[in-house]
Amino acid sequence: MPNVKEVPTSSTMNLPITIEPMTEKDLLAVSAIEVASFNPPWPLNSFRTDLQYNRLAFYRVAHFEDRLVGYIGAWLVLDEVHITTLAVDREFRQKGIASALIQILIDEAAARGAHSMTLEVRPSNKAARAFYKKWGFTIRGRRKRYYPDEDALIMTCDKLSEYQSKTGGQNAGHEQTEFESNQDK
Repeated sequence: MPNVKEVPTSSTMNLPITIEPMTEKDLLAVSAIEVASFNPPWPLNSFRTDLQYNRLAFYRVAHFEDRLVGYIGAWLVLDEVHITTLAVDREFRQKGIASALIQILIDEAAARGAHSMTLEVRPSNKAARAFYKKWGFTIRGRRKRYYPDEDALIMTCDKLSEYQSKTGGQNAGHEQTEFESNQDK
């Protein structure tokens, strides 16, 4: 199965997931995870618009068996990637799925010439901040009133090459290795 990426779980077992490009058929499941994960959530139409029209957009989904369990979204602008969203179904958190998704993004972005990544995160979201720190992100600034009830911290990773997998994006454990524009599908 060339499209299966083994992801270590918190137990001694491995959780086989598939990671592939997000399509419109994934949007209802993505929206359900988004609503359960974020306040405010991205509207379903924002995902649809990015998939249909944004040539800079990169979206991948993770499936366990037939269930969509996580996703990542980003925009590649020149040599920088801006992560727009990353979420995993609550039942599947702490099983390496978010790490597998960000690894795919890093490998594919670096293969396309990206050198850095940025994102916004809530100061109160300590788990997300710790996760991104593990991937080399540091706090670089603050966006005032980014969220309705809170500022956002701007986190950046300037050294993508240090976080590339050993394959460096060359068939990084899955079938889809190119950082595709959504209009190419």
